[in-house]
Amino acid sequence: MQAPHPLFRRAPQRFLRWGACGIFVIVATMACANGYVWFVTSGQRYAAREQEPPTAPVALVFGAGVRADGRLSRILADRVDAAIALYRSGRVQKLLMSGDNSRPEYDEVTAMRRYAVERGVPPGDITLDYAGFRTYDSCYRARTIFGVDRAVLVTQQYHLPRAVYTCRALGVDALGVGTPDWQSYPTALIARYSLREAVATVVALWQVHITRPLPTFLGPFEGIE
Repeated sequence: MQAPHPLFRRAPQRFLRWGACGIFVIVATMACANGYVWFVTSGQRYAAREQEPPTAPVALVFGAGVRADGRLSRILADRVDAAIALYRSGRVQKLLMSGDNSRPEYDEVTAMRRYAVERGVPPGDITLDYAGFRTYDSCYRARTIFGVDRAVLVTQQYHLPRAVYTCRALGVDALGVGTPDWQSYPTALIARYSLREAVATVVALWQVHITRPLPTFLGPFEGIE
């Protein structure tokens, strides 16, 4: 039997080298993108319960999971609790709750409002954005639909750099309050969310600096009074 040509014998090693180079480029890009966003937002991020929170007319609260019975997931409850604390302390005057209501049976923001009202926030001080399907949409719509030019963003610490960066790039003078995450939830859960966040941060940079897509839904102006 004739021996394989040397070119074919070297092919697997060549593919492995190219594959390793590709993985290195991807990891390096993610690390640089996330490091950059973390660095440039470091002066606009505050740790809930550890630092004096900032002030703004509005707190923008990002949605997260809601259970089938309408109860907030623990992550979302922590976000809304932090927003309520800002409201009670007079750090903000209004709450803008932005989340997913893409299906009739799934409504994050109504559940968020109900939770806040049950804890003493007047309904008139809560505005709902039913089309905050992703961080980019929430920030874009906060500025364009609700007329928010300055806000305190409320979310977990792992999500805060991307949220602050995105909102500021889209015209909102944003400061952020991050609720504890690694200390509060299972390590495997936050590790998974953090990995997803690393990828999402690269996408966010591409969106705000290159493509500038419209949000999923726009609509008429609904300024917060």
